[in-house]
Amino acid sequence: MIPRYTHPEMGRIWTDQRRYETWLLVETTAAEVMADAGMIPADAARDIRDRGAVDVARVEEIEATTQHDMIAFTTAVAERVGDSARWLHFGLTSSDVIDTALALQMREACALLLRDLDDLSEVIEARAKEHRRTPMIGRTHGVHAEPMTFGLKLALWHAELARNRLRLTRARDVINVGKISGAVGTYAHLDPAIEANVCARLGLIASPVSSQVLQRDRHAELLAALAIAAASIEKFALEIRGLQKTEIGEVEEPFGKGQKGSSAMPHKRNPIGCEQLTGLARLLRANAMAAFENVALWHERDISHSSVERVIVPDSFIVLDHMLRRFTRIIRGLTVHPERMRENLERSRGIVFSGTVLLQLAQRGVSREQAYEWVQRNAMRSFHEASDFKALLLADADVTAVLPEKTIEQAFDLDAQLRHVDGIFERVFNVDTTLGGEA
Repeated sequence: MIPRYTHPEMGRIWTDQRRYETWLLVETTAAEVMADAGMIPADAARDIRDRGAVDVARVEEIEATTQHDMIAFTTAVAERVGDSARWLHFGLTSSDVIDTALALQMREACALLLRDLDDLSEVIEARAKEHRRTPMIGRTHGVHAEPMTFGLKLALWHAELARNRLRLTRARDVINVGKISGAVGTYAHLDPAIEANVCARLGLIASPVSSQVLQRDRHAELLAALAIAAASIEKFALEIRGLQKTEIGEVEEPFGKGQKGSSAMPHKRNPIGCEQLTGLARLLRANAMAAFENVALWHERDISHSSVERVIVPDSFIVLDHMLRRFTRIIRGLTVHPERMRENLERSRGIVFSGTVLLQLAQRGVSREQAYEWVQRNAMRSFHEASDFKALLLADADVTAVLPEKTIEQAFDLDAQLRHVDGIFERVFNVDTTLGGEA
């Protein structure tokens, strides 16, 4: 059953109707190529093209007896084609049609996901530029680290999406392959030229070698690319969830008029969208693992992969399509609280500038170990006594014997800390991001 959140464009690709229509497209194209080669009558190919149609109910009715979907399909189509149907599926095996058609469906679905990625990237870029200079505290291990900007966090996401786009494009090319090579890949009944021409007309690359099936490492690479993209969305959503905690309160996912957060607590505004996305990413990782299991088949083919793919391939595309669309809406409507970000940045009373003070002392001849000890003892006092870190440093005779007051003041210059943000933005948004770089 197609989930209720499925977008119509993606959902249509994975309906039984579209699956059988794509099978028929492969069958029709093969008949026309064989007619051009003089292997079957031209009028038979025309009949298959003109009269062939798909009736899902009739296919299912026949399959209830045959227990074979391809035979049920060809039988149902033959009923419509008439006498010329003896040339339908001529020289083909089931997987010639099924695998080639699946490649067409996956290619079409990839195009929609690439569009989704572009839409999300555009929204993230706009929000990143909006908050390029919005200061906030960076956190490592969940603990205050050094200042950064919210725009920089979003720029990081944008660069990661660019890598996901490259991965998906590459995986799409890997599965954009067809095969018409027969039961064990030997072209026993059809010349390789038939395969080449059929694939060319369908916009596919003919597999250079195959068994009865296209090899499932191709499909595993695609499902892995989808799972990685989902993992990225999960990562971004998890960050929003963390920043929406009441104690932090720096961002909020959209909360609509009339929306309710809890049946028991009317005050609740929960990040349910991001939580849902976090959960859905788990499905795609599991599906990718199942795709890995499908790589190893007995000899030239078994059907252990078939039942799995009927679930994991449509589901993975449908789920990721939903995730990308949902997260795009979340980012577009995300409420950002710059004043809360500033408040949290200042909550630690300046100790987040400790690294700069450490470097200033080292530059003036103090050993790193000694400088670390001086800075840390003041940072710990600030933490335990809720005292201003800069004031403690200015009152520390060891520190002031080395650093003049002006230099200590400069260590707390937020603009100096963020002076390279513009350069990072230039790299992310004006230079292509590659798989080899973090951008």
